[in-house]
Amino acid sequence: MSNRTRIYVLAISLLGTTGPISSQDRAPQNDSIRTTDLASDVSFLASDNMRGRLTGTPENRLAAEFIRSRFQQLDLKPVGDDGHLMQFGLIVPTLGDTETNALQLRDGKSNAAPPLLGKDFFPERFSDTGSARGSVVFVGFGISAPALDHDDYGDADVSGKMVLMLDHEPGEFDAASPFDGIAMSEHGRLVRKVAEAQRRGAAAVLIVADVHNHETGPGLSDQMRSTWPVASRRVPRYELAAWTETIRIPAVRITSELAARIVSGTGTNLEVFAQRADKPTGFTAVPLDVEVEVTTVVERHYVTEHNVVGLLEGSDATLRNEWIIVCAHFDHEGASGARIFNGADDDASGVAGLLEIAEAYALAAQNGTRPRRSILFAAWNAEERGLFGSWAYTEQPLAPLSDTVALINMDMIGRNEEVPPDAGRRFRGLPAQTSASNRNAVNLLGYSYSTDMRRAADTANTAIGLTLRFRYDNNRSNLLRRSDHWPFLTRGVPALFVHSGLHPDYHTERDQADKLNYQKMMRIVKLVHQLSWDLAQHDGRPTLN
Repeated sequence: MSNRTRIYVLAISLLGTTGPISSQDRAPQNDSIRTTDLASDVSFLASDNMRGRLTGTPENRLAAEFIRSRFQQLDLKPVGDDGHLMQFGLIVPTLGDTETNALQLRDGKSNAAPPLLGKDFFPERFSDTGSARGSVVFVGFGISAPALDHDDYGDADVSGKMVLMLDHEPGEFDAASPFDGIAMSEHGRLVRKVAEAQRRGAAAVLIVADVHNHETGPGLSDQMRSTWPVASRRVPRYELAAWTETIRIPAVRITSELAARIVSGTGTNLEVFAQRADKPTGFTAVPLDVEVEVTTVVERHYVTEHNVVGLLEGSDATLRNEWIIVCAHFDHEGASGARIFNGADDDASGVAGLLEIAEAYALAAQNGTRPRRSILFAAWNAEERGLFGSWAYTEQPLAPLSDTVALINMDMIGRNEEVPPDAGRRFRGLPAQTSASNRNAVNLLGYSYSTDMRRAADTANTAIGLTLRFRYDNNRSNLLRRSDHWPFLTRGVPALFVHSGLHPDYHTERDQADKLNYQKMMRIVKLVHQLSWDLAQHDGRPTLN
């Protein structure tokens, strides 16, 4: 019985319980990457017994144990909180009742009906429990981005105030936006904007829809039902503890009608304010002669989850302190009764590739050949819930992100991209294309952030001969922000997302192991192995544009 087989048996028993990078040489043990090994790992991780590996389930923990056992077998250095496991926290918030969550508006209109929970306002899921009272200051989108020369606060003092801000960000649908083009940037992430208001001393935050860029959408009652569903869901809705714990003030969403009432004393209206706020340099904050009192009760229930990490230390006395990260995510969408979302391509394929690359490095190390830089192999959890495993790592990295030279993320590397005509919302922004047209192709995203990384990928591909497609960084599909490389790009780490493309079986029970193209997948994994080796060997390091 091989070591690999022993691990399968163990798992089953547990279930019962600065310049362009050039290639210096061929990556050692590149030929150890084989289709049979990839197929074996995908078949196990995507089997019905694993029931879709949903975060928070026994099968998800079994997948983590399977990967950890392989890392142990390969003698990768344990660098997590518990050996090869790296702990992070999630929160499942619950809302207090209608009597405890309240909002009052004092604007001299005594005959107006009092705002009602679920009709006129509701607390955001990351809101803290608390009460606050104060006058209102409108701060446009509430964004402070010095690097983009954008500031919605200016000299305004919001200490002890109730800050009213628009959701999203300026120029959200403008490809020339100084933020991120036609997809929302991290500057527009609401929890970050509330944290900025809190840092400036705000007592509470009121959020209203961007009525200038978003004229239509679900009403607040529908948003309330989605944000705070009455019935429990099959898939819990999590918040990242590292973010939510930083919020210590009430944060509530209000209707545009209530916001219009708040700004009405200025002699203008909410639409005009929203238009004025939608400019690159920012908005001049406006104090309003209205007082608001708000009480929120949101209980935070903590859940502990784990990434799986293993380090292969580099050989160079200096460069070994710099890391290359090779990664994939092991969670998927779970099961609903007899329907099992096996997630063979998404992302058992990436995890299988990760294990094969780790094995290639381990075999080379056994023969006395190590890369100059260290390689961290990371299997992220809770990607499907919001990239939470990788976001958690960037909040508390195992090595300084300034010493993280590059990251290569494999997510869905086992199929051919296929987009049917009129494919629907899941494929928005993607041109119709056949599987046959992509039989030798793989998408690389993140290329626009680092010309060095793009050149390095082209060089690594020389002996492999895949068709590398660089096309989706600024696209309405938002693919660039939908996998685990994204948190690292936002923190200044050059990163590439290796992705063979969406297809009609994406996020359905049809995503099965027997549908993967293992020959093509093997070549993609060899490409990632070669690219990681080149990045680890080169004297210089890739830079961001």
